Amino acid sequence: MLVVLNNKCNFEKESFKKYIKELNKITTANEVVLCPSNIFLSDVKLKRKFLGSQDVSKNSSGSYTGEVSAKQLKSINVDYCIVGHSERRLNNRETNEDINLKIKELLKYNITPILCTGEAKDERLNNKTKSVIKKELQACLKNIDKKEKVIISYEPLWAIGTDDIPTSSEIEEVIVCIKDILPNNRVLYGGSVTEENIKELNKTNLIDGYLLGRVSLYPKRVKKLLEEIK
Repeated sequence: MLVVLNNKCNFEKESFKKYIKELNKITTANEVVLCPSNIFLSDVKLKRKFLGSQDVSKNSSGSYTGEVSAKQLKSINVDYCIVGHSERRLNNRETNEDINLKIKELLKYNITPILCTGEAKDERLNNKTKSVIKKELQACLKNIDKKEKVIISYEPLWAIGTDDIPTSSEIEEVIVCIKDILPNNRVLYGGSVTEENIKELNKTNLIDGYLLGRVSLYPKRVKKLLEEIK
């Protein structure tokens, strides 16, 4: 199983040092990727875990203040990168076209993209989940070979930051939809995953891993959750 820890905009220098110390004590057979704030990427020393970025520029280099390119990420041994997270789409007005360019940049430098996709609550209620997912995948992966190892993370927007998650059967339905388009790609689930509901989520054999938000900030909770994942 692949477990991605998205720290988002959290921790300061000293608290992050303590966090890494505790995180490195965790041993697991699962593949773990840590995505800290960009300011920590070049300093973090991980044991038996992979380094990921929370975002990347759609540009290779140049006059783009505040941006970090895929080439720069590769130079500090970043292996994975989250793209298309709902918070980036909402707060930074990222489009599917922007995300498509970012994925192409990551693949150019052999960094594995973790593409987030998911529906809003009204889209779920109006039975538009599959059409939304298909549209996002087609646009974000336009002119990208299906053989490329892009990881898909299904994150229903209405579940993020809440304690409300889809049922196992609802998640399976979406994963089957994704696999119909990308049969060889790993599919993660994200959106309010906790050590309490992981047993319910584990009921489906179709999930290839998880993208964690809030739980990722607490090593003890991460350890407990990893112990539940087979």
